[in-house]
Amino acid sequence: MKNIVLTGFMGTGKTTAGKILAKELGMKLVDVDEEIESETGMTICDIFKEHGEPSFRDKETRMAKKISSGGGGGLVISTGGGIVLREENIACLRQNGLIVCLMATPETILQRTKDSTDRPLLKVENPYEKIKELLNQRDEKYRNADITIETDGKSPMEIAQEIIEHWKAVR
Repeated sequence: MKNIVLTGFMGTGKTTAGKILAKELGMKLVDVDEEIESETGMTICDIFKEHGEPSFRDKETRMAKKISSGGGGGLVISTGGGIVLREENIACLRQNGLIVCLMATPETILQRTKDSTDRPLLKVENPYEKIKELLNQRDEKYRNADITIETDGKSPMEIAQEIIEHWKAVR
């Protein structure tokens, strides 16, 4: 059984829809960021603050490889929004996984993330402009997914059901 790998920008619903997917399909949810935090004993914010983004991206790559090589599938893998920045991450996750990218408009992302305190890339004067800038930089990489799902105006359950329909068709 293939893994379902959720990619997409922060605030697109990866973690929330991932929990529903795992429950509905009887699969285990693995959150890459949570695994990094568990392994390092540091929050993602602290890793960014103390060691910088390149160090975090190295940890993210190691974790993607570890998770994707660890068994015969059956996982829902929720990734961080920047995992697509390194092609090797997606290549290793794709070996035994269906890459699903969740997309949303900058307005929706801002609405969903505005009260969050654990988004280091949005700790800027104008988060909306930063969201647009990062989405623009990553758009092509996000759209390289096997399946792309627009999440604007959809509940987490609707997003999960849409993913399940696609997954059943290709597994």
